[in-house]
Amino acid sequence: MTTYLLAGGGTAGHVNPLLALAQYIRANDESAKIITLGTAEGLEAKLVPQRGFRLETIDRLPFPRKLNGYALSFPRRLAAAIKQVEKLIRDEKVDVVIGFGGYASAPAYEAAKKTKTPLVIHEANALPGMANKRAASYANATGVAFKQALKLPKSTLVGMPLRPEIEGLLGADQQREAREHFGLDASTVTLLVTGGSLGAKRINETIEASRVALRAAGIQVLHIVGERSGLEDISEPFYRRIGYCDRMDLAIAASDFAVARAGAATVSEFAAVGLPAIYVPYPVGNGEQALNAKDVCAEGGGRIVLDAEFTPDAVSSIVIPLVSSPKVLKQMSQAAMAVGFADGTKRLFELVTGVLKG
Repeated sequence: MTTYLLAGGGTAGHVNPLLALAQYIRANDESAKIITLGTAEGLEAKLVPQRGFRLETIDRLPFPRKLNGYALSFPRRLAAAIKQVEKLIRDEKVDVVIGFGGYASAPAYEAAKKTKTPLVIHEANALPGMANKRAASYANATGVAFKQALKLPKSTLVGMPLRPEIEGLLGADQQREAREHFGLDASTVTLLVTGGSLGAKRINETIEASRVALRAAGIQVLHIVGERSGLEDISEPFYRRIGYCDRMDLAIAASDFAVARAGAATVSEFAAVGLPAIYVPYPVGNGEQALNAKDVCAEGGGRIVLDAEFTPDAVSSIVIPLVSSPKVLKQMSQAAMAVGFADGTKRLFELVTGVLKG
């Protein structure tokens, strides 16, 4: 029996690949023991138990950015979290630690190092995070989702582990059923709009201001505005607005084109299934979202529009012409699929098993 400790969480970009690998392990190794490590505040606290996996939690310890009381207590609290994970590794006889970034990863990486437990890292973003960059120097292997992250030591391009429901879209034609699920017309070209689980103010406002133009062009919209947007659900001809979508696989299957942020999971899932998109990178941070979308857009599977430039004029001049051309949609879909990885979960699992075999 192999015991796996999967560490990560906080956002969907860390939780979804963790869950994808956990489900793959469970499906392919019935004797495997799978333990996940996260925080009580992250999305993993909800999503991991829903999928039937054991979740152990440690304190959420963001790296301090300024000198204050928290910064002074950080070394002590980090050391305590590392000891907690060390004990978990020893008590459960963990064979391998697999980290996906997020607040739970740094203590898990240090604990793996201290206990001499094999360590595999998965870096989801084109621009690696601080914890993964540091730990890659002593990890046994690192799998990356984007070519730009191959600068990490001992890194291999594996793509993004995809949830089974997303993998289920590959080679399948579920468009009619998916549209009916959302109350959309089965025969009308469909635009998916999503800013991620929390929504995106600029995207939401621009699409709201463009509803008349989109309808006039014969384009129906599935608009996922985010739970915190404060916008009410709407269901009317050519427009369906919801705050949260728990079936993103069906939302993707229903759509011919998308407007979205460029989170690592979003870009990877769209590319894998061949959904072309306008990517509007989140304008705050280190520019990692623009880098995530760089390759698929360079090959013609998408377009990048900066947040400040995503206006109703951009919808009229860019989105509507693209969505209105079946020939362009087909070309962009094929280009996206050529860049995407349909087997990222399998590739990461093979990387892990290679480390276990030594």
